[in-house]
Amino acid sequence: MQRTEKYFEPDAFRTQCESVILAAEPDEKTGGGRIALDGTVFYPEGGGQPADRGTLTLPDGTVLNVTDVHEHDGILWHSVPSLPDTAVPGITVEEAIDWDWRFDKMQQHTGEHILSGILHQMFGAENVGFHIGSDAVRMDTSVPISAEGLREAELAANRIVWQNVPVLITYPTREELARMTYRSKKEIEGQVRIVTIPGADVCACCGTHTAATGAVGQIKILAAENYKGGVRLSIVCGERALLAVQAMRQRQADIGALLSAKPSETAHAVHRVYDEYTALKFAHFGLCSELFDALAAQVAPGADAIRIVPGLDPDGLHRLAARLSEATTGLCAALTANEKGTGYCLAQAGGDVRALTKALNTALNGRGGGKPGICQGSCAAAPEQVETFLKENHTV
Repeated sequence: MQRTEKYFEPDAFRTQCESVILAAEPDEKTGGGRIALDGTVFYPEGGGQPADRGTLTLPDGTVLNVTDVHEHDGILWHSVPSLPDTAVPGITVEEAIDWDWRFDKMQQHTGEHILSGILHQMFGAENVGFHIGSDAVRMDTSVPISAEGLREAELAANRIVWQNVPVLITYPTREELARMTYRSKKEIEGQVRIVTIPGADVCACCGTHTAATGAVGQIKILAAENYKGGVRLSIVCGERALLAVQAMRQRQADIGALLSAKPSETAHAVHRVYDEYTALKFAHFGLCSELFDALAAQVAPGADAIRIVPGLDPDGLHRLAARLSEATTGLCAALTANEKGTGYCLAQAGGDVRALTKALNTALNGRGGGKPGICQGSCAAAPEQVETFLKENHTV
């Protein structure tokens, strides 16, 4: 079968064409079908960029939605949900890509080139991982980069966008390629396609890009984390960047309203609330300690001590059960209602509560465990039900 001509390579802005079906066959993986064409405007998944979406219209007017595109041995196969009998080799179909989907990917991909090139210039960083996701673009660098360094790189990358420099596509000869310096310089079979963004990047790439950097709109780094000796970045470009900033602004407004603070003062207000929370947390800890001591003082040595105390967190449950076990050798249990039903902590000085914990989990749909002397978890029952179960099933 002849190779598919890739109309998107010389012209990423071409959205429609007519082409001839070379083959049409069922797709066992999807339950639909896949169609090979002599030429296509659909970009196939590859190089970190998702495949295009769109439609194929048959001569009888039947419209097939293209949900995925993959390349095998130079042939581009277009996945469709169903394969009608009229989709046969030799007929001409009308292709149309989803332009909004394509342009978004062009913005993300071009923005990634710009930022990757800038990071390479500034820090010698290689892009060792790249994927255009549905929410953001993931980029992995080969070296660590500080927060300050990323801010500088982000600004430099956006300056390239503001300059609206052309995105150049060239097909150098092997001799020319050998003399060139570019990213992703590795042995590639066949003609190598070079994408050049003056002042930012020169890279071997088969993806689709904007004609000039201005169409990228904006490049925004959303998050950065250390990853395999380098940095994993989450970035957005174009419309995604605008929507991300709008969402940030809305969150800022919501926080400001809750804290009765101006946008420029929310950080100070959050610090104030955090300090107040920390003070209350320490005060609560002390009050709980006094309560736990009082509850322990009421327990007779050797007696069981099962106490239901509202509002305890897991740490509080553990502290209460441990404190009760200091006052008696009997079974001690701290119980509190939570969103799952009941949080519990069982303890017994010199005993083993693991079997009882297992029985409780089985009977009341719970999860938890621990050491012989103390176990903790939660179950789907009210505290009173747990208390009844423990009294009926505990044996000294």
